[in-house]
Amino acid sequence: MTAATDSTLFPQAPDSPDAVLEGLDPEQREVATALHGPVCVLAGAGTGKTRAITHRIAYGVRAGILPPAGVLAVTFTNRAAGEMRGRLRQLGVTGVQARTFHSAALRQLQFFWPRAVGGELPHLVERKAQLVAEAATRCRLRLDRNELRDVTSEIEWSKVTQTVPEDYPAAAAKYARQSPRDPAEISRIYALYEQLKRERSVIDFEDVLLLTVGVLQDRPDIAETVRGQYQHFVVDEYQDVSPLQQRLLELWVGERESLCVVGDASQTIYSFTGATPDHLLDFRSRHPTATVVKLVRDYRSTPQVVHLANGLLAQASGRAAEHRLELISQRPAGPEPVYAEFGDEPAEAEGTARRVRDLIGAGVPASEIAVLFRINAQSEIYEQALADAGVPYQLRGAERFFERPEVREAGVALRGAARAGGNDAMLDDAVDLPSQVRAVLGTKGWNPEAPAGSGAARDRWESLAALVRLAVDFSAAHPEATLSDLVGELDERAKAQHAPTVEGVTLASLHAAKGLEWDAVFLVGLTDGMLPITYAKTDEQIEEERRLLYVGITRARRSLTLSWALARSPGGRANRQPSRFLKGLRPGSSGPAPYGRAGGSGSVTVGGGVERGSGPGRTRVPRAPARCRVCGRSLTAPGEVKLMRCEDCPSELDEVLYERLHQWRSEQAKLIGQPDYCVFTDKTLLAIAEAVPDNEAALSRISGVRSRKLQQFGADVLALCAGEKLDEPPQGDA
Repeated sequence: MTAATDSTLFPQAPDSPDAVLEGLDPEQREVATALHGPVCVLAGAGTGKTRAITHRIAYGVRAGILPPAGVLAVTFTNRAAGEMRGRLRQLGVTGVQARTFHSAALRQLQFFWPRAVGGELPHLVERKAQLVAEAATRCRLRLDRNELRDVTSEIEWSKVTQTVPEDYPAAAAKYARQSPRDPAEISRIYALYEQLKRERSVIDFEDVLLLTVGVLQDRPDIAETVRGQYQHFVVDEYQDVSPLQQRLLELWVGERESLCVVGDASQTIYSFTGATPDHLLDFRSRHPTATVVKLVRDYRSTPQVVHLANGLLAQASGRAAEHRLELISQRPAGPEPVYAEFGDEPAEAEGTARRVRDLIGAGVPASEIAVLFRINAQSEIYEQALADAGVPYQLRGAERFFERPEVREAGVALRGAARAGGNDAMLDDAVDLPSQVRAVLGTKGWNPEAPAGSGAARDRWESLAALVRLAVDFSAAHPEATLSDLVGELDERAKAQHAPTVEGVTLASLHAAKGLEWDAVFLVGLTDGMLPITYAKTDEQIEEERRLLYVGITRARRSLTLSWALARSPGGRANRQPSRFLKGLRPGSSGPAPYGRAGGSGSVTVGGGVERGSGPGRTRVPRAPARCRVCGRSLTAPGEVKLMRCEDCPSELDEVLYERLHQWRSEQAKLIGQPDYCVFTDKTLLAIAEAVPDNEAALSRISGVRSRKLQQFGADVLALCAGEKLDEPPQGDA
């Protein structure tokens, strides 16, 4: 099991800046050498994005263009940040800051808090769930453990999307959140939670970002100090940024454009946490002069795996699909993906275990094999099948099934009921072993109907439902079995699966597998209702489920097996259907053609390439060099390009107009609730005041006035340029 990037083992550091570029493909080299102005790297799965951006930083530092202490690279996990630091060291670069968003923000907050607020930074609470529980109690609401976890998650989502307590009900409706409680109740709990924190002078994980944003917004002197420290920013996995993280990034960068972002909209699978690919897809709109580099050479997967991944996305719809990247494998041919249909879930698990055992026997290391599923509750049957086959395994991103709290609680309850026997009134109406188990687990949260939505409540139900199914199967195999016999069977299973393993097959959910890769991958349980999951209702939710399958497919280097079961248990109704996402892809199925469309009129990239910034439009043809309108010299600095003149050439500034534009911008920014530069930057206002455009065409030629801003603000700006008076503050479209 390795990170989804190329090997990080380099024998020695390159001996020169040019040596840093050796071994990069043409597009990766473009990334590494594009050191000026905004850069957007659209990097498909397995295309070496980490290699490209670390070589970019290393080349810039080794060439003396980027000061190492002036570079801040941010990503989303400590593992990814550590990997980035390690690669930079191997390239002979030290002193670059590679951190998570929260780590970078906390470091700044701790340093500037005494200066901005005074005293020491409030204590960072480690377990916010306790405060959430107390807030619920003050609201006279009682939350069980699962509700507590889900309500806490809703509060976290609200904070990263900058939703205040009173706005939560409306936001939950807008984004189709599956709230664990009535939204009005969550709003009250959220408000009391914030009050408790203030009373006790503590902050939580999300407050680190919120407070850093607040300090940088309210204290321009501190913001300038931070911008003086960091002149160059790199953001990895940019498709996963939340609105709050984007706001922090904007404050870090300020009006400068020394920013490089890397991401893939087709791997956006965390929208439930507030992540959105819009910032990635809108990057060129916000930064018209940006260089866009597309990495599509896939060094991870065989042509057969890549062909399937491309075909899956070709059937997608929505904005992310319109900007999909069509990968081109750089590896030798391998086996075709295997599609396996089974009669029931135990047969699917046993068949998977046999195939895994065969691969290990053929020389594939167990650690290079993964079994991936949609939800953690699916793991138990594969744990058992692998244990029965004598195959060691390890769980990633989830507790072992029998170590989960709800499973342990259920075991205690079943053991107690077994000891009580016929003296337990709860079992009076139970006529057989399965009904006895249902009666006992009914006191622990199980019921015949699955709860709506995802989260802890659903995970708990799935775990208990797995125990119910186990009781049904055990009773079918042993008609005379008692509750005590089932408890003994559970103990034996738990004992067999707790053996320590050093080398083992990875069992993981698709979400937990993001960023990893294996030689052989088994995607299991691919039925409608599981992938896409039942509670995915909207078009956006369905498309995110498709992207989740895409992530699973692109984890495989060589061997890929996709399987499903027609029934839950042996002898059950075979009424399940293979995932709708496989239509037109698996042999014998009908559906949309796997190639030739992207679900909309988008910019599908069939080959890699570079797009130079060219204002509102996009083109693959490099634009002609900008020239100073005063002396005619070629311009390269972003600020000069925006002004269309050299910094030291005489200015034709209309100072009265410049002051009116500044005042208008301030009023407009207040209306849309954004900082001034989100309307127009100072450089753009200066360019307008110098050019004094008299029509839309002239205004659109000014760098920074893209089509959306032209439509939104153009009439007011042209009126100001014409000397007209605006009777009231302009009403912008936020």
